[in-house]
Amino acid sequence: MPVLAQGHLRKMVAATTSQPAAQVAYQLHLGDQIIDVNGLLGKTLRLEHLGQIHCQHCGRSTRKSYAQGYCYPCMQSLPQCDLCIMSPERCHYHAGTCRDSSWGEQFCMQPHVVYLANSSGLKVGITRVNQMPTRWLDQGASQAVPIMQVATRKLSGQVETLLKNYVADKTNWRTLLKADAPSLDLLAERDRLLEQAAAPLQVLLSAVADQDYTWLEHMPTHINYPVTQYPAKIISHNLDKEPVLQDQLMGIKGQYLIFTQRVINIRKYSSYLVQLSA
Repeated sequence: MPVLAQGHLRKMVAATTSQPAAQVAYQLHLGDQIIDVNGLLGKTLRLEHLGQIHCQHCGRSTRKSYAQGYCYPCMQSLPQCDLCIMSPERCHYHAGTCRDSSWGEQFCMQPHVVYLANSSGLKVGITRVNQMPTRWLDQGASQAVPIMQVATRKLSGQVETLLKNYVADKTNWRTLLKADAPSLDLLAERDRLLEQAAAPLQVLLSAVADQDYTWLEHMPTHINYPVTQYPAKIISHNLDKEPVLQDQLMGIKGQYLIFTQRVINIRKYSSYLVQLSA
């Protein structure tokens, strides 16, 4: 089986090819090679972990990947690995304790959107304005609509924390990979959610300046993923336990490669040195 590329895994680069019914095109960057993943659909692939992991920040060899691609010292010191990345409402930039204030200004003290998406069902989420639709593609959302723009990551996290009392904020990855999610009327779902959460939202937003938030009136984005067949049973492949995955590629959705017998989350294995053959 010819080798296509060798290098350290990073999350797949995803982009939509058209609107409004967007088709997702995926690329996998391995070493100096850029692999058109869509072009591999239907082919038998061999993905082999070569036993090495190198921190994506400092390059240090590490036995375990932390926070999706970092060594332990970097995980403990870098701002992109801080607790507030997973819990943005706990951002402590204003307290002067950010691990790197210049990084915080670039990524956290920037406009964010609160959105509704349909991935494994209805969910609320947040992302930087310039990360739409990338965030939706990474989550495997088939529909998404931004509902609010706010001035900072912290405020978006506070709104999300409030809204998740009424709607999910997580994607069920097993449901995501079983089938396409049934279509939803996202505008009606938005209106219902904002009506349910009207009172606590008013309390939260009364404490911030009017210019720090804007309600949005966008039409939903519809996204189609290159999946020819969903697996009958969802079995996740673990490269730490089984360094070789060889199977026929049937689809790509979110950051998952879907094979006939297994699925694998490419982002989970960021910084793993692998060899891809087809």
